[in-house]
Amino acid sequence: MKKWLLALIAVPVLLVGCGDKKEQATLKEPAEPQMLNVKILTPKEVAINETIELAAHVEQGGKNIDEAIVEFEVWESGKRDEGQMIDGELEKDGVYKATTTFDHDGIYYMYAHTTAHTIHNMPKQQITAGSPDMTQVLPEDKKANNSMDNNMMNHGNDSSEDTEHSNH
Repeated sequence: MKKWLLALIAVPVLLVGCGDKKEQATLKEPAEPQMLNVKILTPKEVAINETIELAAHVEQGGKNIDEAIVEFEVWESGKRDEGQMIDGELEKDGVYKATTTFDHDGIYYMYAHTTAHTIHNMPKQQITAGSPDMTQVLPEDKKANNSMDNNMMNHGNDSSEDTEHSNH
């Protein structure tokens, strides 16, 4: 009888013990998300009064990302507060596009604000429209841009043409 009682107690204890070990073995550390790569495909020099295609290719881990949110922020040099946000639409194979028109010669900037899989990347590109008189181009207020960028997405601002910023 004692053996029978011992068996009734031991079997459930062993089963519970085995169950805990299996659960622990299947729990893994979450993988570090891979960098979101965004390549701007928009030309750096464009004509005025023509429809311009803003475009970016999004990939992660070598695979095209077709479920990203892409917004193109475009503004004329020195006039960031007058800029506009234009939603990018998926064309195919991780390529997102939108259109705009520049109605006068100038230096413009574009951020391709891109978010996918909880990662944000916002490469910046300078665009020259027409033949601007460089003496009339307003300089970028780097201090104001840094402040705005840091407050918006906790990203810095770099004046290089193809700078990538990311935040995991």
